[in-house]
This record gives sequence, C-alpha cells and structure tokens, in this order.
Amino acid sequence: MPIYEYVASTAQHCERCRSGFDVLQRLSDAPLQQCPDCGAPVQQRIGAPAVVAGNSHRTSESHLEKHGFTQYRKVAKGVYEKTAGKGPAHIADDGK
Repeated sequence: MPIYEYVASTAQHCERCRSGFDVLQRLSDAPLQQCPDCGAPVQQRIGAPAVVAGNSHRTSESHLEKHGFTQYRKVAKGVYEKTAGKGPAHIADDGK
C-alpha cells in the first residue's frame, strides 16, 4: 500500500494539515477531501519516490561479520561457500 501526502488547500487549516501529513491507503481508496483533525479541505501532494540504485542497499560483508552474522554464497548445486562471519568454510548437501 502506498503512502500518500496531503496538504491544506485553503487558508483555513490546523498545524497538522498546514505542514502536511502522510496517510497509508490502498490504491483503491478514494483520496481524502478533508483534514482528519480540523476538517479543512486538503489535496494530495506528489512526493518523491524511494528509489534504490545499484547495490547500495546491500549489506557489506564487514558489516555482517561485525554484528555476528555469517553469510554464504551458492557455488554449486547444494554447495555453499562462506563469504563473511564465523562458521564452517563450506556447507554441502550430502543428498540425505
């Protein structure tokens, strides 16, 4: 569900709708017409989307290890190799 931003559309407003507020709504929900606090007319405001570019959202191996996590990567079917943290260097599925 998206988060919509609303702001007062007239001079009549309260502190909440003057500076704007966020509402979590379904796509199928009708846009708000009034401020929930004071009843002043409000309009939806277009906000900037949250975009993740590249691999900046991934956690670094040193950060994982520092916080006590272990990370493995798949190197073959049923075989994993440790890339960070404590634990066995390899994990293999013995087919059992």
